[in-house]
Amino acid sequence: MSYKTVKKAATAEYEEKRSRFIGSVIPCTTEQEALDHIAKRRSETFGARHNVYAYILRENNIARYSDDGEPHSTAGMPTLEVLRKQGLCDCCIVTTRYFGGVLLGTGGLVRAYTAAARLAVEEAGIALMRVCYQCVVGCGYPDHAQVERLINDCGGKVDGNEFTHEVKVKFSITASDFVNLDDKFKEVFCGRLEPQIVSEGFAEV
Repeated sequence: MSYKTVKKAATAEYEEKRSRFIGSVIPCTTEQEALDHIAKRRSETFGARHNVYAYILRENNIARYSDDGEPHSTAGMPTLEVLRKQGLCDCCIVTTRYFGGVLLGTGGLVRAYTAAARLAVEEAGIALMRVCYQCVVGCGYPDHAQVERLINDCGGKVDGNEFTHEVKVKFSITASDFVNLDDKFKEVFCGRLEPQIVSEGFAEV
């Protein structure tokens, strides 16, 4: 099981006949996070003519959008379609428009809001999220580099390290890759080091 979302929060700007369209996208997993992002953008862009938004969430299969005063289906729906065409969910885009004094017409608005949303997604990057084990393995400092290399070579992703009297390496890996990794650890370290599964959830690997 997998899904795609944006890697990080990002903004991008598009200009059409002196109107500025600033797309702002964030990854989010709940509707409250999406609503908080919309409210934050509105407070940060006081004086803007419109703050159009769209978001898609896995939670309750939610997909919502708003034209925020633009003509019907010229802003929110095109923004939502950018997410749908990329196959994205668990993310929210808000596009802020500063009016430049020239009317764009329905075609111009669709083009501008689509472009701003697409540019924001490109700036954020796309992450493929898969069901993974979140794991940890403790090792001595001399083994640290080799442990991380084995994890990476077997398709895992190191999420962080905790340095005390030893190194605790935290990493994410799919179930099938974990089997291979466990075999590699037994082969290389002869049972001295053993990766432990802590939890299971979605992660980018």
